[in-house]
Amino acid sequence: MVMHIGLVGLGKMGANMRTRLRAGGIEVTGFDRNPEVSDVASIAELVAALPAGRRFVWVMVPAGDVTRGVVTELGDLLAEGDVVIEGGNSHFSDDAAHAAQLAPRGVGYLDVGVSGGVWGLENGYGLMVGGDTALVEAAMPVFDVLRPEGPRDEGFVHAGAVGAGHYAKMVHNGIEYGLMQAYAEGYELLEAKDIVTDVPGTLKAWTRGTVVRSWLLELLVKALEEDPELGEISDWVEDSGEGRWTVDEAIDSAVPLPVISAALFARFASRQGASPAMKAVAALRQQFGGHAVKPAGGS
Repeated sequence: MVMHIGLVGLGKMGANMRTRLRAGGIEVTGFDRNPEVSDVASIAELVAALPAGRRFVWVMVPAGDVTRGVVTELGDLLAEGDVVIEGGNSHFSDDAAHAAQLAPRGVGYLDVGVSGGVWGLENGYGLMVGGDTALVEAAMPVFDVLRPEGPRDEGFVHAGAVGAGHYAKMVHNGIEYGLMQAYAEGYELLEAKDIVTDVPGTLKAWTRGTVVRSWLLELLVKALEEDPELGEISDWVEDSGEGRWTVDEAIDSAVPLPVISAALFARFASRQGASPAMKAVAALRQQFGGHAVKPAGGS
């Protein structure tokens, strides 16, 4: 029998996830407030479209009030044995509240940190899951389609109890801040002295065989090949919130995070003056996540 799930939220990642799931043999009914991309007119219609038995609904909407509203609505529509999978960028502390809210109805809850950005459709998504083991196993056909090809444990982890998935993703994104900042500062230093006449070529030469090779480095090279001077991008860089949460947790746990903290503060500094390094960070965010950037000269 073909597995059939619901998916709430068909933005950049949600729509790609729907496409990947369908290509992998999972039937998906999706809902979005944009009727042009939605399969049904409401969340109630989405739930009604799912076959009898244990129903899975994956939530992929902005964190905070929007997610809380969707979870509340699903709690009123789903029944005992059904499962809500929350895959947005929620703070891990929200997960316990969601699980407790659904528990009286017998509705299960899993939180999933999802990494892969706009490239996930082609490459698969890194998945970090929190929740009950039995529910994780029941949802594994969905996770196996979404994750990258290859060994499961190289793209998927059951990280722990409810909240562990989003906590792991929060730390992942904090590390991402530090890596991006290091590449960006290296780029700026290479540009600062005329002794290196091919900066993009130098970075490209690092993408094979060197100890600093990575997908992020490849994306920086791609950004420079598309716009060698990064002249089309402002050096103003947004922070998603997860970097701040990571630093907050470090303070609460007395764990020193000098690199990640500095990378976060560097993003704040990007809003105060011109910086080639922050242009590189902005370009990287656009490359892997499709995040909006400010055009050069824009406000």
